[in-house]
Amino acid sequence: MNSKPFAIGVDIGGTTTKSGIVNHRGAIVGTGNVLPTGMYFSAESFVEALYKALLPAMEKVGMENIRGIGVGAPNGNYYSGTVEYAPNLPWRGVVHLAQMITDRFGLPCSLTNDANAAAMGEMMYGAARGMKDFIVLTLGTGVGSGIVCGGQMVYGHDGFAGELGHTIARRGRKHWSTGMDGSLEAYVSATGIALTAKVLLDTWVGPTLLRNFKEEEITSKLICECVLQGDELAQKVFDYTGEILGEALSNFVMFSSPEAIILFGGVIKAGDLLMRPTRKHMERNLLPIFQNKVKLLFSELKEADAAILGASALVWERKEETLLEKSAFLM
Repeated sequence: MNSKPFAIGVDIGGTTTKSGIVNHRGAIVGTGNVLPTGMYFSAESFVEALYKALLPAMEKVGMENIRGIGVGAPNGNYYSGTVEYAPNLPWRGVVHLAQMITDRFGLPCSLTNDANAAAMGEMMYGAARGMKDFIVLTLGTGVGSGIVCGGQMVYGHDGFAGELGHTIARRGRKHWSTGMDGSLEAYVSATGIALTAKVLLDTWVGPTLLRNFKEEEITSKLICECVLQGDELAQKVFDYTGEILGEALSNFVMFSSPEAIILFGGVIKAGDLLMRPTRKHMERNLLPIFQNKVKLLFSELKEADAAILGASALVWERKEETLLEKSAFLM
């Protein structure tokens, strides 16, 4: 608790918002109450609830010891501090969330895309520590990504670069939200994996444990459990998922030549069931000059903490520092 100063990290999700107070060595020393994001139909009411949720923890460490607030949010724009047209949040249009938080808390606030926040967490506290070139792919209900090249986060000219989950991977499956045909997210997210199982079930003639469950009960977690019990169809689901993910990763490697690709999120609980086919198909689709050079790693951070840590890292940013320099500062 005595390792001063502190930063606040806020992870805004479509379902819940989590927040915490982090010291500069990456230890979460206090947390705010979890907020049901969808229950706050105005950004103003959300910010007020966030302040009240964090106030006891802020008072405990001393308001004067808190340097600022970092926020990771869907469709968060690093340049403008706005959340723009986020389909899974209740606030419509462009919301100037960083300024609203600054006004209420009396602290400087920086904001970025939630996947970029996860990438910063890995760079500063996790598997990418000390790396200058890497990609973090978050595999959860959807697929997000954060890209670091030459020690700097890739934001693009408008702040929205790096939507690798919406690149086209395999034509033939319409995305349930965007309507796009064949995006990576439609296949390798937890939602996409469950859809694959349901599609394969329609033509599968052999025995499978998956027939013991209602369609709405089939999840990526259940499929993983069936694989561990020797279910052949469930294994094919992960083989197919790894094939598509590996092919996509090969494209990402040949685009930016990262030192590592780090997989993060609930889907990675499948472990080698996902890693083996993914690595196989990534290497198979790389030019020889890229083969066997890129580490494919699972995140080293607790899923519950990573987004808070990554968001808090925004507070330590300085214009003259690269992301790598910030990482060295924390060692």
